[in-house]
Amino acid sequence: MASNVINLRTVRKRKARAEASNQASQNRAHFGRDKAEKALDAHERDQADRSHDGHRIDDETDQ
Repeated sequence: MASNVINLRTVRKRKARAEASNQASQNRAHFGRDKAEKALDAHERDQADRSHDGHRIDDETDQ
């Protein structure tokens, strides 16, 4: 009846390290962009908003 002994403290620490690593990876992807990439995203978002607003039909302008 030999069974494997598991130290729960090390399992918890290993899980916490994996979660911290995952969070760090997400933060690098989200915040680790240079100024040009951020400006490009802002420009594309602005362009999409203007295009969307340009197709809007206002009832007030028809009167």
